[in-house]
Amino acid sequence: MTKPIQPTQTTAFYVQAILSFAVSLSSLVIALIYLPVEGWVRAFLGLGLLYVVTSTVTLCKVVRDRQEQSEVTNRVDQARLDKLLAEHDPFQVNG
Repeated sequence: MTKPIQPTQTTAFYVQAILSFAVSLSSLVIALIYLPVEGWVRAFLGLGLLYVVTSTVTLCKVVRDRQEQSEVTNRVDQARLDKLLAEHDPFQVNG
């Protein structure tokens, strides 16, 4: 059975992703605080920002779950094929 090559992410990749998210979120929050509009407009934009962030997290989770599910299915199919090939004897004569 051949094992597929798994891409590995380094710690630096995780740190970069976390920092990028933190910087973008904090800069938008600061921009909302100093935006020269009424409070209800700030609240509306803040609620929209919260909705976008939670939707993004949910989308990432769904994509990850689908990828993991397809990986498990591929492994099961590969195991079945390996079993069939191991049990197959091309020189066996049925008679």
